[in-house]
Amino acid sequence: MKIVKKDEAEVFVNSSTSELLEYSIKLAEKNIDFCINSITGRYPQTGYCSNTACQELCYVLEGSGSINKKDETIDFKQGDVVFIDKNEVYYWNGNCKLILICTPAWSKEQCVLIDE
Repeated sequence: MKIVKKDEAEVFVNSSTSELLEYSIKLAEKNIDFCINSITGRYPQTGYCSNTACQELCYVLEGSGSINKKDETIDFKQGDVVFIDKNEVYYWNGNCKLILICTPAWSKEQCVLIDE
């Protein structure tokens, strides 16, 4: 059993529209991770993103927005759950706070930004 206290979590700023409270560094698990992502606008700011290795389970803790694929926009609000399979291509847009659980654990190398 492990516990990561809130004051042990690390803040990472992906862009001016995405800030993460990252618990996973202290958690140090290869098969699963946990963070809280605060989104204020569009992320990524241009193009799309995709994760080549992880499935992501996202719980909307606060706010609302949309997840946008090339051919589909899905609206969400507080209390909803969004599942993103590996290799899906999308971007976020909204003003929200999301709990993200990735399996296997997320790493920078598996996140791809796509210009379009």
